[in-house]
Amino acid sequence: MNKRRTKDNQPDLDDIHQDPTIRHVLDRMPDDVAESFSDEQLMHLRNAIGARNWGHHSLDWRGTFGLPFSRWRWYYVILMGKNRRTGNHGDTVSKGFARLIAVVFMLFSMMLGLVLLYLVKSFLGIDLFEDYHLGLWHWLNDK
Repeated sequence: MNKRRTKDNQPDLDDIHQDPTIRHVLDRMPDDVAESFSDEQLMHLRNAIGARNWGHHSLDWRGTFGLPFSRWRWYYVILMGKNRRTGNHGDTVSKGFARLIAVVFMLFSMMLGLVLLYLVKSFLGIDLFEDYHLGLWHWLNDK
């Protein structure tokens, strides 16, 4: 099979024949059939089967588990790594999810901050409204 080489006799990285997915497919064919594909056909072939190629991830947890007294088994896949995809696959969903997480974190932080401020106020004996208490300080002291 003809392999394109650069001037310094290194494989051409832009050559579709050097793509790992295409190499895997072509290596499993007879040489005369593998050499009959044009570059355009190989590009379309890679696009068609390339979605199944997961690649390498920093975090790759896969497993199965079964629940007691159940005939079903469940699987899980957790993948995490640098985003090497081209285009904007799911960018709007990712940004929306990141904003939701940020808002939930901010609300939780503000609520925790307010509770801590209330506890410090109660510890110092400061009454903002006469004869009105949430009871949190007394509830904590009774325990």
